[in-house]
Amino acid sequence: MTENFTITPMVPHPTVAARRERGRASRKLVPRKQLGVLSPRPDRDPVAILATQEERRLQDLIPLRRHRMSTSPFAFFRGAAAVFTDDIATTPHTDLWVQLCGDAHLANFGGFASPERTLVFDLNDFDETLPGPFEWDVKRLAASFEVAARANGFESAEREQLQILLAETYASAMQRFAGMDHLDLWYLRLSIEEAVARYASEVGPEAVARLTRLMTKARNKDRMKAFRRLTASDGDGIRFASDPPVLQPVAELLGPGDHASVVATVREAFRQYRHSLQPDRRVLLERYEFVDLARKVVGVGSVGTRCFVALLLGREDGDPLFLQVKEAEHSVLEPYLEPSQYEHQGRRVVEGQRLVQGSSDIFLGWERVKVLNGRLHDHYFRQLWDWKVSADVSSMDATMLGVYARLCGVTLARAHARSGDSVAISAYLGNGRSFGEAMVGFASEYADLNQRDHAAAVEAWGTQASVGVAL
Repeated sequence: MTENFTITPMVPHPTVAARRERGRASRKLVPRKQLGVLSPRPDRDPVAILATQEERRLQDLIPLRRHRMSTSPFAFFRGAAAVFTDDIATTPHTDLWVQLCGDAHLANFGGFASPERTLVFDLNDFDETLPGPFEWDVKRLAASFEVAARANGFESAEREQLQILLAETYASAMQRFAGMDHLDLWYLRLSIEEAVARYASEVGPEAVARLTRLMTKARNKDRMKAFRRLTASDGDGIRFASDPPVLQPVAELLGPGDHASVVATVREAFRQYRHSLQPDRRVLLERYEFVDLARKVVGVGSVGTRCFVALLLGREDGDPLFLQVKEAEHSVLEPYLEPSQYEHQGRRVVEGQRLVQGSSDIFLGWERVKVLNGRLHDHYFRQLWDWKVSADVSSMDATMLGVYARLCGVTLARAHARSGDSVAISAYLGNGRSFGEAMVGFASEYADLNQRDHAAAVEAWGTQASVGVAL
């Protein structure tokens, strides 16, 4: 009897010198100053791109999405990853590929608990992750800092210095990672305590005290806080509270008969989702019983996707586990790059996140779920609140935002070094000065474009741009 098996192709292992030469050769393919070029399509229509996205989303939440995106140019930028990608896809790009975050704006970095219960700083959103040229993530990050700095009232010289600082930090970090052993790089984490200690002398005691309070607040944003905030007791036990449109129990959205069917479907989905976990984590999950499901609106760009939160209970009513069940659409990068190797979009998100993050949620997994419209949609699962903390960028002065730029630059470089060729990327960038000058021009030009797009969208959406105030 002959066994069928797949032969895994050999993985090449070029020398460090060959990798370095590849990076230098990429300078000829795309000179670094060309990274500052922005040449969007002459017939671009950002409102139409967003409208195409909305066709696949829950229509009753579209007004809320438009309201959230309308509140400021930065909010619009956060929700317009598809527009940004369409704009940069027409510009020259390198052949130095990494696992992209796909939406690496500054608000998608933050703190959360590692499995070892350390508060770490890392990228925390991977809905758009896909392999692609490393600079696409850096451009997204650079543009977000420019938009945020303008909102904070920074002068042109301060904003230029911020871009140079971000680019040179990314380049110097990549140079350091290029000289590290692979295992040392893989084990590398950045705790928020370490970050605060590193920059304490720069930001001053008042900022350190504020950050310390923020860390304490983050540790209290856990499953027990979610239990108090999101649930209530009815005659049948603990259930999700109703707070429409942000939080709505599925029983509220459906009739009694439909609700029973959905609960049965979700229970089966949870049983199947367990197979995407490591066996030891599967054992832990199986100690919890599924109790209730609610639709929960999250973020800015994700509003309208089929996002839910599930309540599971372990030891009677005092041991809750909250899992976010978030719809995974095709990445906005996919029309311009190669399709994902994973047909399941939830798995695309999970595998990308595991590759890029230094520490990932122990319950990170995927499954197809049939909820609300009777059709299967790809979803990924993760804990809802596990020491989550985000930076209040709007309150940062130039010094503080500069420190935050360095944290994001180092973190993004480490993410790219885990999945890409750090030696080649470092050789391409050099000391980062040329790269920084390119990002100054690109970020400024894109912020101008984003501001015009925001104004055009607000005008096109009309009353829906303000309807969310009443929701």
